[in-house]
Amino acid sequence: MTPYVRMLSAALSTAGRSIFVLVTFVCIVNTCEGLASYTLTPTTEGMQLKTPQGKIVFEYKTKIPADLQSPSAAYFDPVNAPSGERVSNAAPDDHPWHRGIFLGILNSEFRTPVDTSKLPPNHLVGAFNVKRADFWAWGLYAPRDNRIIKNRDIQLINADEKHAELEIRNDWLVDGQKMVEETDNVAVAEVDHVYVIDLTYRIAPVVDFVLSQTAFGGFAFQAQKYGDSYYSNASGKVDLPGPHYSLPNSDWPSEPWYDYCIKLKSDGKLVGVAVLDHPMNPPTRWHNVLWMVNPCITSFGPLTIHPSEPLILRYRVVVHDGVTPTDLLQKLSVEWRGMKKDPFTGRQGKVEQN
Repeated sequence: MTPYVRMLSAALSTAGRSIFVLVTFVCIVNTCEGLASYTLTPTTEGMQLKTPQGKIVFEYKTKIPADLQSPSAAYFDPVNAPSGERVSNAAPDDHPWHRGIFLGILNSEFRTPVDTSKLPPNHLVGAFNVKRADFWAWGLYAPRDNRIIKNRDIQLINADEKHAELEIRNDWLVDGQKMVEETDNVAVAEVDHVYVIDLTYRIAPVVDFVLSQTAFGGFAFQAQKYGDSYYSNASGKVDLPGPHYSLPNSDWPSEPWYDYCIKLKSDGKLVGVAVLDHPMNPPTRWHNVLWMVNPCITSFGPLTIHPSEPLILRYRVVVHDGVTPTDLLQKLSVEWRGMKKDPFTGRQGKVEQN
């Protein structure tokens, strides 16, 4: 409480005034002292998160823009650097289904147990019906039509002048039937002139959800593509052949983080983004190609997510201006990898490696 508020409180107590006057005055004083906070406000296509200074950190799309060739929205774009420069990209001309920061399984199937109540006594045990799905929205390996990630809710659950925390709820639908409940926790802060975005995904299927082995898929950051660019990690710039979608073994080695930098043709500014992996995620290789940073959890083999054991995925995204901030990324990575509890259950959901 400021000296002015203490003086007013004593005066009001002496006068016997109503307490709501004091509360109103405290709110006015706090506003005048500049204690603004992060805000989440609606736009025509979603919800926009702004810093206390009014800078846009990102927009979360809940509606599909006209140029996006995907049945699903439910993604972050634009995602900006602290300078205000846009780092993410959605619907690039060569891959118009890619969409900013997004989560999409490329090749999968839902296995619904066969109802055996009307079958003869000698029926097979363990039979199931299959619905295949591509939520990445490419459509090459599995159907993408009527495979929709639909936003159900997005809320700002905690915010002050230093950080914001959001909760996002999405349903994964196959032919109109909900097959997965997705719940996301998103924590945002500005640290040492970079935006740090911590994303924790809880993927809870209604039946066994089998993810086929693929070279790419899962979590991805689609970045800007027009300009000179490079990838790097803690050892410096990466000089490896670009991985190919047909060869999971061509993905880049597991690393705590990879960074992507680009000098934009439009204005010459240098911006970048790093994605930091977490040791409690499934084993991961990286499909870093096509101006994308993609830690792929299906690169080593197929995975099965059971309804009783939802999959928890954790990624820290660091959006920056200028060259790769290696020392800062190392510090943020060590901090991130030391965080063990998830915001949903306090433990990590299990995933079965087939």
